[in-house]
Amino acid sequence: MSTDIGPPLWLLAELTYRCPLHCAFCYNPVDFAQHDKELSTADWLRVLREARALGAVQCGFSGGEPLVRDDLEELVAEARQLGYYTNLLTSGVGLTAARATALKQAGLDHVQLSFQDSTREMNDFLSHTKTFDLKLRVAGLIKANGWPMVMNVVMHRMNIDHIGRIIDMAVELGAEYLELANTQYYSWALENRDQLLPTRAQLQRAEALVNAQRLELGDRMRIFFVAPDYHDGSPKKCVNGWGNMFLTITPDGAALPCHTARMLPGLEFPDVRTSDLRSIWYESEGFNRYRGTGWMKEPCSSCEHKERDLGGCRCQAYALANDANAADPVCPKSPHHAIVSEAVLRAEAPSVQVRPIVFRDVANSRKLSPVAK
Repeated sequence: MSTDIGPPLWLLAELTYRCPLHCAFCYNPVDFAQHDKELSTADWLRVLREARALGAVQCGFSGGEPLVRDDLEELVAEARQLGYYTNLLTSGVGLTAARATALKQAGLDHVQLSFQDSTREMNDFLSHTKTFDLKLRVAGLIKANGWPMVMNVVMHRMNIDHIGRIIDMAVELGAEYLELANTQYYSWALENRDQLLPTRAQLQRAEALVNAQRLELGDRMRIFFVAPDYHDGSPKKCVNGWGNMFLTITPDGAALPCHTARMLPGLEFPDVRTSDLRSIWYESEGFNRYRGTGWMKEPCSSCEHKERDLGGCRCQAYALANDANAADPVCPKSPHHAIVSEAVLRAEAPSVQVRPIVFRDVANSRKLSPVAK
C-alpha cells in the first residue's frame, strides 16, 4: 500500500440508473440498461460504513434519480449518523412534501436540483418529459425545509443563449448556488455532440454575462461557470486526479475512480459485493492505473503542465482517440487534437445537417455501445 495515496474524501453513491428523465446529455453510460442488478440496502449501508472508515467526509446520493429508491431515507440517516455531509442530486421527480419531511428528519444536509432551461418548453423538450412545473414546486419544498440549494443547469448550444434568464430564475427561486456546467462530451452527450456543442461566440457572450451578474449579485448567490474544454484547449485534471479523492459506486456495485471509467477497456473495476473498499482504493489495478504521472507517454510525459492537468480525462482520450493512455485530445499538443478542432469548426456552421437527438432511454441504451462514435 503506497503511503502517497490519500483517502477518498468524496463518495458518490449512484443508487440507480433508473430515471424518469431522458436527457440528451446524461453522463450515465449509454449501455446503462445492461447494468440493472442494483445493490441492496444492506450493501449500500456497508459501503457507507467502509468509505467513512477510509476517510470519506462528503456523500452525494445520485443516479439516475435517487428518489426512485425506497430506501433513500434509511441511507441518508445512516450517512448522517456516520458523520458525512450529505447531498442529494435530483431532478426533483419524486420529492413530495412527505418525502422532503422524511429526508429532513433523516438528516439530509443539502440538495442539488437540476433544471434543463428557464422555460417550460425548452426544459421539457431537453428532458423529454413534462417536469418544469414540478421542478418549480420542488424548489419551493427545498426552501421550505431550510436546505441550501444548488440549482444545476447543464449548458450547451440549445440553452446557452438563455443564460441570463436562467440566472434570473435561480435568483427568484432563492438558490444559494447556481452551477452552470458546460457539457462534457462523453456518454449520451458524445452521441449528441453535433447538436449540443456551442459556438465560440455563444460561449464568450455567456461568460461575459455570468461575470457581469456575479458583480451585480455579490453575495446573494454564488455562480459557478464550469468552462468547456473543447474551446479553451486546456485539459482538465480528471476529478481532481484519478484515484486521488473521488470514489464512485455504481448502482450494480462497481467501484470507479470517476463516473464514466467503466468504458475503458482492459481495466477491471472491483465489485463492492466481493471486495472491501480499502483494498479497492489502495490496491486494485483499476484505481492505480492512472494515478500520478508514471503511466504517461509523450507528449504528456515531458510536458511542463503534466502535474497540473495529469494528462486530462482518460475517458475522453479513449472516446476520441481510442487510446486511454493518450493525451486528452482537447490539448493542442495531442496528436489527436484535430478531432476536437473539427468538431468545434462544425459547431460554427449553422447550416450543417445533423441527425436527430438521441434521448436517454432503455430502448436507445440497448442499441448503443459503451463508447459513442
